[in-house]
Amino acid sequence: MNPIERGIRAVDRFQQSRRPLAFTFGVIKKFGDDSAGALAALVAYYGFVSLFPLLLIMITILGMVATPAIEHAVVNSALSQFPVVGNQLTKLHALKAGSLTGLIIGLVGLLWGAQGITQAAQKAMATVWNVPGVIRPGFLPRLGRSAEFVGVLLLDVIVTTALAGFSTLGGQAWYLRALAGLITLLVDVGVYLLAFRVLTPKSVQTRELFPGAVLAGLAWAIMQYFGALLVSHQLRHAGQIYGYFGSVLGLVAFLYLAAQISLYAAELNVVRARHLYPRSIVQPPLTEADLRTLTDIAKAEERRPEQRVDVGYPGIDSTISKERADTTAASQDGPVPGPPERSVPGRSEREGLV
Repeated sequence: MNPIERGIRAVDRFQQSRRPLAFTFGVIKKFGDDSAGALAALVAYYGFVSLFPLLLIMITILGMVATPAIEHAVVNSALSQFPVVGNQLTKLHALKAGSLTGLIIGLVGLLWGAQGITQAAQKAMATVWNVPGVIRPGFLPRLGRSAEFVGVLLLDVIVTTALAGFSTLGGQAWYLRALAGLITLLVDVGVYLLAFRVLTPKSVQTRELFPGAVLAGLAWAIMQYFGALLVSHQLRHAGQIYGYFGSVLGLVAFLYLAAQISLYAAELNVVRARHLYPRSIVQPPLTEADLRTLTDIAKAEERRPEQRVDVGYPGIDSTISKERADTTAASQDGPVPGPPERSVPGRSEREGLV
């Protein structure tokens, strides 16, 4: 063993023996195992593409059913979630059509085009929780979850608008602003909890989603604060062309960072719920958490009821391997499809588990 490897193994033993370090490394390791960075990029891309259609839908509907004052308050509240580019988005105008039928068709088309972010988020969460492909929901159930996710976003806008009005009642009173900030943080946590609940398999209990929601809500509040500082101190003095270019890049970076934080928070929930730590930095040997994680990832590739993926670890105690396989089968989000002679649940029954 060379000195470099000896040093790395010493660090590995140290982190495995310290629970906070082992848990933190377990989350980071799981994030890498799931290629969650690529999933975050996919969510950020579809978030960028879906943002404008969703805002256009909201502005159009508000223009039809709300007063100008309410429309202005709600739009500003929604745009405040994106401090890097919110001012530029105020120039969006409501969708116009010659007839009600044309307007409805246009709104439905925009809503369909905005489904990208919801579908990408569902794919990311299914990958994070290593849900086997055979029990992932089909097209119509995914559309239903997409509608629920959009409803969560709408609820966030409504509550944020109400909080913005509350914070202005006391003028510059510090205690009211502090109270509004605390309530906003709690709302952010609640929104993340609802979003995780909508996107996460139903077999996962809601209490197991709470730690990640707290982390993500706190990180989102911090991101908005520093994003507002960036706008006030940097982009405010930029030229028109440079300012727009910088705003677009800032929005993409903001969405990508938000997606990464959200997936790290989701991975935290998985690692905590399934006790996927301590993980090893260098192998061999593999820890029990390594075996469980690798088994989950392999079995997530099951695509058909007739297919079964069996995972083995030559050279490792067969008792440990069997325990890991049994634990994985019990902790999966649905029944693991068995050999041909076993009965396989129908698709509608399997989808009820995710």
